[in-house]
Amino acid sequence: MARPVLHGIMKRAVRGSDRREFGRHMRRRTDKLEGVYIMKCTLKLIALGAVVLAIGLSPVFALIGSSAHDFQVAWSNGEICAPCHTPHNATGLTGAPLWSRADPGSSYTAYPSGGTMDATDAGAAPGGASLLCLSCHDGTVALGLFQGGNAETTDMGDVGTGSGDFGLNLSNDHPISITYNTALSVTDTGLNDPATTVSGLPGGGFITGDLLFSNKVECASCHDVHNTATIDKLLVKSNAGSALCLTCHNK
Repeated sequence: MARPVLHGIMKRAVRGSDRREFGRHMRRRTDKLEGVYIMKCTLKLIALGAVVLAIGLSPVFALIGSSAHDFQVAWSNGEICAPCHTPHNATGLTGAPLWSRADPGSSYTAYPSGGTMDATDAGAAPGGASLLCLSCHDGTVALGLFQGGNAETTDMGDVGTGSGDFGLNLSNDHPISITYNTALSVTDTGLNDPATTVSGLPGGGFITGDLLFSNKVECASCHDVHNTATIDKLLVKSNAGSALCLTCHNK
C-alpha cells in the first residue's frame, strides 16, 4: 500500500512543478506580447504625429503665407489671420466668419446697368463677400483697424500702386454682387448656364455651387483669399488662355 501512495505523491509533485513552469512560461510569453504590442502602438503614434505635424505646418499656413495676403508685417503685429478674423468679439457682418473688421460704410459707384449688362440688379451697391474685401480694398479704412489691431493708419493706397486699391468708383471693374443664374444666361447668350456648366475647380462641381454666393458674382468668385490654388493674383483657377473668364463667358 505504501508504494501506490508514494507514487501518487510523486505524480502530484511533478504535476505541481509542471504547472509552475507552465505559469512562468505563460507570464514570459504575455510580457513579450505586451512588449511587442506597446512597441507597435508607439510606432503608430510616432507615425501619426509626423502626419499631423506635416498637415498642421504645411498646407494652409504655407499657401497664404507665401501670397499677397501674407500679413506678417508691421501694421498687422505680424499676424496672418488677425487682420480678417478674430476668435472673440467678431463684428457680426452677415456671411463673415468671425470677421475682425468693420463695415467700411462707404458709398460706391457700381458697374452701370444697361448697354451689354443684362443683370436685373446691376448698379446695386456691393454686398456679401465683396463688402468684406472692400473693407480693405476700397482704400478708405486703415489696414490696422481690426479687432486687436494697433490702429496703424496705413491703407491700401500706401502699400503700393496697382489694382489692390479700387477706391469707391467700381464702374470700371468687373461687376460684383449681381445675380447670375439660368435666367440671365437665357437672356444673355454670351453667358454659360451656371447651373449646368462645370467650374473647372477640384471636385467637378458647377459654377453655381463652386463660384457663386447665393447665386451672385462676388470678388471671391474669381479670387481665393487663402490662395488655395497657389495661382498669381489669388485666382481660384488658372486664367491661361482666358480659362477663368471663359468658365462663365461663352465667347
